[in-house]
Parts: sequence; structure tokens; C-alpha cells
Amino acid sequence: MERRYSTYTVEELRAEVAVLKEKLQKAEQWGNVSEYEILQRKMQMAAAYLVNPADFEKGERYELAGDPGQTFEITYINGVFAWGHRINLLGQKFETEEAVPLSILGDKQS
Repeated sequence: MERRYSTYTVEELRAEVAVLKEKLQKAEQWGNVSEYEILQRKMQMAAAYLVNPADFEKGERYELAGDPGQTFEITYINGVFAWGHRINLLGQKFETEEAVPLSILGDKQS
């Protein structure tokens, strides 16, 4: 049975991210798109436990890693997830509220 990332130590999380990054590069080299997507999500989840939720503020907008031009406005934070709405280049807020791992949020937007 696989352990939950929430039970890992910081050192174990860093090691897991490193292993996943290596597997991710191999999947990319082999052109295995589905494996690449799965590994990327796993790496984002493991990395989310290395981020301090206190570094993020509700009501603020942040860059979305890997999604240029879109930002994310936080409604609330629950554990290692930020809940809120994506905002496109035109400043239009998506209706659907979603949860994203804190690890994919970049710099705060003004």
C-alpha cells in the first residue's frame, strides 16, 4: 500500500520529487504522454507538501505554473490546495471553482 504524501518527512518529499522528476524526463524522452501527465500530477502533489500555505492569501491572484497567461484567484485554502477561479488574459473569471495544488501557484499578481 502506498503512503500518503502527508505522512512523508521533508527529506522524503524532496527525494520523491527528485525521483518523479527523473521519471518525468524519461517519459518525455520516450514520448509517453499519458505517463508524463500522471507523473507531473504526482510531482505537483508531492511538491505541494513542501510549500507553506501561509505564504498565500485568499483574494489574491497568482500565476499558474505551466499555464502562461492565466492566473488563479484564491477563494480559500484547505490543506495543500488553493480553491478558487482561473482568470484568463482578458481578465475573465471562469465560473467553475476548482482546487489546485499550492505548488503550481507562482508569483502574486498585482
